[in-house]
Amino acid sequence: MAGNEKRRKVRGTTVALDTMHIVIGIAIVLMAVVSFLNPEEYMILFPIIFLLAAILNLVTGNHKLRRSKRNQRQKISAIGQMIFGSLLTVLAIVSAISIWWR
Repeated sequence: MAGNEKRRKVRGTTVALDTMHIVIGIAIVLMAVVSFLNPEEYMILFPIIFLLAAILNLVTGNHKLRRSKRNQRQKISAIGQMIFGSLLTVLAIVSAISIWWR
């Protein structure tokens, strides 16, 4: 019985992760389209886009890291994804500062 609860928990987190990917992905695409159509007016969307992408990478990397028990390739992949998410966070901060100082 304990194995079934663990499977449900994993399945639940996977569904939540997939739902988050879909929702944030749609939001990023919509904001990117709007910001590229009129960049001067919607310049503030760029840091938000970078921040949402960073959140997506960090959460996915954390999920992969937790799921990889002994598999070194998955751990390295998860750490790489978390490093990329951290770089996107820095990019979001730098772009926000450069936009607000104008």
